[in-house]
Amino acid sequence: MTERLPIFPLGAVLFPGLVLPLHVFEERYRLLMSDLLSGEEPRRFGVVSIELGHEVGPGAARRLAPVGCTAEVRDVREHEDGRYDVVATGGTRFRVEDVDDSLAYLRAEVTLLPEEDGPGAQDAVAPVTGQFRRYCDRLVSHGAEVADLDDLPADPGSLSYLVAASLVLDRSDKQRLLQADHAAARLRLEYELLRRENLLLETFPTVPASEFLGGGVSPN
Repeated sequence: MTERLPIFPLGAVLFPGLVLPLHVFEERYRLLMSDLLSGEEPRRFGVVSIELGHEVGPGAARRLAPVGCTAEVRDVREHEDGRYDVVATGGTRFRVEDVDDSLAYLRAEVTLLPEEDGPGAQDAVAPVTGQFRRYCDRLVSHGAEVADLDDLPADPGSLSYLVAASLVLDRSDKQRLLQADHAAARLRLEYELLRRENLLLETFPTVPASEFLGGGVSPN
């Protein structure tokens, strides 16, 4: 399924189900939000990670990751000076097919990607859950605060996105997780990443800061 979306490039990776707070202050993104809110439902845009550089404009399509995620607007507060505080939720993964930079902000033709468990997905749930609990325990031992882990999902897709959003990883690793073909592939990659991160947490006395540890607002 192909769709045309306004694109919000970010220095982060958005996953389905992840809550995304945004403070929108740049003029081009104010225009994006104004156009979005004046249109018909659904109010959604595409979030794509910036692979190279920090700005958009002519040639910016070459700087964007090939796969992004739709963001469904849940709450908006418009300030008197034209800024917006937006809360959105990650929706559906998509592949960027063609980018239009004729407006102040980017638009793109995207293909929405199916969500499939893939072969062996259910068998990967228990090993990843065990490694993830071990990972969170080690973060706590380093003084970090983590969410309640009593009810981790047993569904492969839901678990794969929860772990992907929670791990303290470089953006390139996060993007690899988003681009995985299905939940089974994502879980297998997460298992290897968790083994690596658990070894690092055993070896080093401190942990890096991340959205998993602190949260906060993503500026445009």
